[in-house]
Amino acid sequence: MLTATAISQSSTDPLSGLVLRDAPVPGLRPGWSLVRVVASSLNMHDLWTLRGVGHPAEQLPIVLGCDAAGFDEDGREVIVHPVLGDSEAGGGDVTLDPGRALLSERHDGAFAEYITVPTANLVPKPSWLSFDEAASLPVAWGTAYRMLFTQAKIRAGDRVLVQGAGGGVASAAIKLAAAAGAVVYATSRSETKRAEALAWGARAALATGERLPERVDVVIETVGEATWSHSMKALKPGGAIVIAGATSGPAPFADLNRIFYQQLRVLGSTGCTRAELVALLRMMDATGVRPVIDRALPLTEIHKGFQLMIDGSVTGKIIIRPDDSEGIS
Repeated sequence: MLTATAISQSSTDPLSGLVLRDAPVPGLRPGWSLVRVVASSLNMHDLWTLRGVGHPAEQLPIVLGCDAAGFDEDGREVIVHPVLGDSEAGGGDVTLDPGRALLSERHDGAFAEYITVPTANLVPKPSWLSFDEAASLPVAWGTAYRMLFTQAKIRAGDRVLVQGAGGGVASAAIKLAAAAGAVVYATSRSETKRAEALAWGARAALATGERLPERVDVVIETVGEATWSHSMKALKPGGAIVIAGATSGPAPFADLNRIFYQQLRVLGSTGCTRAELVALLRMMDATGVRPVIDRALPLTEIHKGFQLMIDGSVTGKIIIRPDDSEGIS
């Protein structure tokens, strides 16, 4: 079977370490299932691996790809919950298991025709969701769902700022928060992406760093250094900033005086649980909200997809299809 495999890492030329190569169909172990992948999607996590950020070189080579939707060995349509771990070790939350791993960190990922995963990680794919849409959800949309509803506990009427509109998590957060009845503000350097954010339900979309019409209850932060100061200043006293990434680099100045004096909350968030992924599907069914898909590419063009991400030329998710005969259903 064809795979997209990371064989080396480079901070300056990450795609040089990504190769297309044949590999045997993976064998099964007790409690695991074989999934024929119909669709996967690109995530920043894949680029971090290729850049050598958070992924030890000794764990290469490894097949990349955190998201997958396809068929199990019994022909059932499934979505893969991508966090592999022990929920008991995390006090009932697999994302808090110190030994957890995301698919493609210690186990070959989804940029392949077949993958194996623990059977408990399979979630039935609803018939109203296409494979391309399903493959957009586990990492980006699951992360956004947990940030909004588990960590920030937003309610209808809350004011929410989403930094960096256009990325997978940010586009999901805008749509989900708006669907939940929140007033959403979004920022982006791109006029095109600001227009998209308005179409997704944001009340206003502003240039990065621009003053908001009002202070907000919650900030969804995945950008980091470039937006951190703005995020802190945008919060109401008692508000919360939820962080699930720092694509522009770590925040250079914590602004601790503001945090303690205004009693702000800074919350980290990573991934989602299987139960949160199921809850996300229920919300999507109830509200009709759907993921934003930039484009779909065959596995043979995966380098093109990553280059678009590197260039910042993506709005929503890029889908990767191992067998491009499978379209959006």
